[in-house]
Amino acid sequence: MAEDKSDIEIARGASLKPIQEIGEALGIPPASLLPYGHDKAKISASFLGSLQDREDGKLILVTAINPTPAGEGKTTTTVGLGDGLRRIGENALICVREPSLGPCFGMKGGAAGGGYAQVVPMEEINLHFTGDFHAITTAHNLLAAMIDNHIYWGNALDIDPRRVTWRRVMDMNDRALRGVVTSLGGVSNGFPRETGFDITVASEIMAILCLASDPADLEKRLGDIVIGYRYDKSAVYARDLNADGAMAVVLKEAIQPNLVQTIENTPAFVHGGPFANIAHGCNSVIATKAALKLADYVVTEAGFGADLGAEKFFNIKCRKAGLRPAASVIVATVRALKMNGGVAKEALGAEDISAVQKGCSNLGRHIENVRQFGVPVIVAINHFHTDTDAEIDVVKAYTASLGEEAIVCRHWAHGSAGIEELAHKVVAVANSGKADFTPLYRDEISLFDKIETVVKRIYHGAEVAADARVRDQLAEWEKAGYGHLPVCMAKTQYSFSTNPALRGAPSGHIVPVREVRLSAGAGFVVAICGEVMTMPGLPRHPAAERIRLDAEGRIEGLF
Repeated sequence: MAEDKSDIEIARGASLKPIQEIGEALGIPPASLLPYGHDKAKISASFLGSLQDREDGKLILVTAINPTPAGEGKTTTTVGLGDGLRRIGENALICVREPSLGPCFGMKGGAAGGGYAQVVPMEEINLHFTGDFHAITTAHNLLAAMIDNHIYWGNALDIDPRRVTWRRVMDMNDRALRGVVTSLGGVSNGFPRETGFDITVASEIMAILCLASDPADLEKRLGDIVIGYRYDKSAVYARDLNADGAMAVVLKEAIQPNLVQTIENTPAFVHGGPFANIAHGCNSVIATKAALKLADYVVTEAGFGADLGAEKFFNIKCRKAGLRPAASVIVATVRALKMNGGVAKEALGAEDISAVQKGCSNLGRHIENVRQFGVPVIVAINHFHTDTDAEIDVVKAYTASLGEEAIVCRHWAHGSAGIEELAHKVVAVANSGKADFTPLYRDEISLFDKIETVVKRIYHGAEVAADARVRDQLAEWEKAGYGHLPVCMAKTQYSFSTNPALRGAPSGHIVPVREVRLSAGAGFVVAICGEVMTMPGLPRHPAAERIRLDAEGRIEGLF
């Protein structure tokens, strides 16, 4: 049983196949794999290009209700469902995001699944993996360096240093870097100016890599990045600095999807990792589209609750990439329902039927929201050993009252054997022909109307609070030709509102938009709501305090 072992112990006990064997099971020849050791590899661009004429499989989205700080096992369920589909004889492939080092050393810990539903090698996926995040960080900061260098050497582009919008990034939670002053120390160090750092997973380059269709599209999008404005307020692009080519070179391997496997040897693409509360929260389009050509069922995830991850998956990724999901699985846990029902984190282990009943309103809101996109819904109850039968019965009865089915899944403890029922249900729903996917809003409406549509129809808020500065900025972008872009809402993952303490299914609240940012290369406008930070901080006792090497040089404390 998984209760007797940590995630990392279970992962180390897995019997892995050589990565070439995993590739061959998908029809990828060894020559098209770029191995990183024995158990992970990148897939060559030439092989990906050869897949275009194949038919697509069925795309299954795994999303969730609003989580507790520890997460509700969305990645674990994604991995488990992929294993479960293979167990019942289906050709399935998993597509998930790469974990960020920030939360790995911060509050959440690792993010490669858990128990007997993990992608492996777990330690390497959670740490440096194939170096994709380092390449994204480098490409981002290369552009930042070229901006300051251009200004130092005479500023031929007439860039206004006060209006440089391109910040720096690093893949770590570090609140001290949210606001900094650069170029101090005299004439030889350049012109001092205020700037700051975001976390790498909030970088526009991360979003670009995850939305690009191929290397040529990647370079074009990099060139389209708006880095700031001239004194005459006209936009300056990365291509104006001749930075797009060098950035593309830094990213030439990072854009290639990573192939790994699960504990049960199911193939998995782990590629890209934008945060869902401050970016669009989905793995790369390249990986997802390749998977659809290689498997009959592709199981993918979107970060945090459906108000963030699923909304952006549908409105940004599916819209931009032309994807049409066949079904959606909403992961719920008894403990998260209790927290949404008002129970404190410390008391989640005790039975509380009334709190589960109250918290079910959160699940109902997410079901309603996903239905708005025309995608059929199945509820997966990710089972914890503290759940009682009475609590589970409440969730099943509530879900049935909405005309949907809730299925108890025990993949964390039993692997694919614990999720067979969900796998059969997913196949039935995906092939039912009931999916009729439609984005929530049209390209043609204004940027502010898009923000308002998400606030009112997904968050059930009463209105958007945005001052004249924000509204004027949106209007300027519309005049510049960016009005057709979708919006990417940056807000807390713990509530439908911008107040993380307001649980359940609140309505009638006001959603303040304090800032908007143009991601012209990625192709969306970011609306930063409430107090959400694009550079997170560490908790009082970060996970890093418990991570170390043992006497044999193995990692301890990483879940």
